[in-house]
Amino acid sequence: METGSSRQVAIVGRPNVGKSALFNRLVGRDIAIVHDQPGITRDRISAPSKRGDSPFTIWDTGGIGGHGETELLTDVRTAADAAMREADVIVFVVDAQQGLTPVDQELAQLLRRSKRPVILAVNKIDHPKHENLDVEFQRLGFPDLLSISAAHGLGIDSLVEAIEERLPPITDHQSPITALSLAIIGRPNVGKSSLVNAILSDRRTIVSNIPGTTRDAVDIAYRHGKDDFLLIDTAGIRPRGKHSSSVEVFSVMRSERTIRRADLCVLVVDATSGATLQDKKIAALMLKSQKPSLILVNKWDLVKPERGAKEALARLIKETRERLFFLPYAPILVASALTGENVDRLFSAIRKIRRGAQARLSTGVLNRLMREAFVVSPPPMSANKRMKLFYATQTRGENRPLPTPEFVLFVNDPKLLVDTYARYLEAQIRKAEPFPGLPLMLNFRSRSESKL
Repeated sequence: METGSSRQVAIVGRPNVGKSALFNRLVGRDIAIVHDQPGITRDRISAPSKRGDSPFTIWDTGGIGGHGETELLTDVRTAADAAMREADVIVFVVDAQQGLTPVDQELAQLLRRSKRPVILAVNKIDHPKHENLDVEFQRLGFPDLLSISAAHGLGIDSLVEAIEERLPPITDHQSPITALSLAIIGRPNVGKSSLVNAILSDRRTIVSNIPGTTRDAVDIAYRHGKDDFLLIDTAGIRPRGKHSSSVEVFSVMRSERTIRRADLCVLVVDATSGATLQDKKIAALMLKSQKPSLILVNKWDLVKPERGAKEALARLIKETRERLFFLPYAPILVASALTGENVDRLFSAIRKIRRGAQARLSTGVLNRLMREAFVVSPPPMSANKRMKLFYATQTRGENRPLPTPEFVLFVNDPKLLVDTYARYLEAQIRKAEPFPGLPLMLNFRSRSESKL
């Protein structure tokens, strides 16, 4: 997955001026949630721009100076400040139809002190009758002022051209890179954002004890050693009947899509409650999507006893494995995002999964293994017929960062297969090669297909 260029563009502005709509317009897909409720975007979200002639990364920041949920405003401001410090160019978005506000003026002062190129984008010029609404914003004193409509795509080409003119030149080491996309998923308030922050040692995502603080899937480029990752901090997935608003419904849909687009999913479970029914449902989504998986039991600091910690750790892993029994291949880690204990083991586990994705069973070894499995425990009879194995081979699988190991078994009649027997054969394969964290794909084909 491309993480884009190291050339950074930050979109900033007060709530509900259309920053997320502009972000989606520039990256060419709906990533940030667009909603008429102020303060929907609270975290920084990044993605490579799909517009223009040269690569750059766009950051959408939380709105500055909104109403309600005042305990989050300082964090939102901090996230925006960080984006402005790191950006090569800042796009300052204002709302033409609402006019110049005191918050706009205050933010303009902040941006002038950033010593970064600032492009003032006067948004919501959606109709010819709105064309003169940009005049009062000239008082802010920014020489680069453009009228746009993020909703309708008006003026976007001119904005991209202005951005490219002010970005630093591309150097060889700034070319797009291939990274492993890592989705951090789980119920609300299990510590997903805290885990991301512990990995980054940076408060890039907003951490709060209010369930549902993260509403977007937040993409963050990260390098660990020589390995590049795209960390995706997702909105918490709670039962559909408990969605408090349409915004939360959109967030859950976004999280479910994130599972599908990620290379590897990390399911975060709360150690204080253990794996719950909702955790099982999320794990089922991972299983259905055939995704490489890890389970991280967070908040170890809250349940770790003063004595017998080793035994308590083993017991917690055993209980989690029993509750999430249908993901037997997913390694289980126990950590504390708050204290950082064992967090780095996540990347040790990922390295093992990556090595497993490259493992191959030779055709000779695989066929001996499968024939022995058929002899020791023959397939069940069905309509006076029994499935027979002729030949087995491991294919190369898809060309992606973590390809799913795939095996093709040629048999007399694939319709004779039952699920329990397929799971039995998978277990025999894993005895020879464990493929940790990786689902296995077993494709059963008829003998005639082996001649194709």
